[in-house]
Amino acid sequence: MIKRPDHFTIVTDQLAATREFYVEVLGLREGRRPPFRAPGMWLYAGDQAVLHVVAVEQMPTPRRGAIDHMAFWAEGLQQTIATLRSFDVGARLIRAPGAVRTWQLFFSDPNGIEVELDFAEPETPPDDWK
Repeated sequence: MIKRPDHFTIVTDQLAATREFYVEVLGLREGRRPPFRAPGMWLYAGDQAVLHVVAVEQMPTPRRGAIDHMAFWAEGLQQTIATLRSFDVGARLIRAPGAVRTWQLFFSDPNGIEVELDFAEPETPPDDWK
């Protein structure tokens, strides 16, 4: 049965902005992609393609899907927040409730998709957090 997440696929009519966001801001890298007829790109975290991006001229109506957000495990909380701020990306940082107090950073990509980055409990938040 299911072992782990493999990838997410998003559809965009803003391919350049989407690439900049996930590559320049979040640090994924563009990599090998099969020769699909539709344009797009595959973005990798290490050796794993984690985000498939499909480019369209116009967004489909009605929009497909009901995924609330996508989440990735990340490292470097303070640097990530500084990078998001340098690209004028607003983000919300919370501490997960309960026994495992991971940090959760929420923000939207250029397509309005909510992205969550999760960080280990020992990471240090920025000085201006709460």
